[in-house]
Amino acid sequence: MENTDCNDYIVIKAKENGVQVIGLTRGHDTKFHHTEKLDKGEVLIAQFTDHTSAMKIRGKAEVQTKHGVIESES
Repeated sequence: MENTDCNDYIVIKAKENGVQVIGLTRGHDTKFHHTEKLDKGEVLIAQFTDHTSAMKIRGKAEVQTKHGVIESES
């Protein structure tokens, strides 16, 4: 059963081709466990889970969270 406290969603909209979204695991050793590549205009809705503790975003993208909107720059 998943912990409902970590089921936050984020929305990532690519502002350029080749934006990478990398999911990182929870636990003692943090590891990459999932990668997506987005092209300009594509949108990914991602969720934090019992297995995903963080996401790394490479490239220009708009990230929408319950805390607000963030623009990545590289």
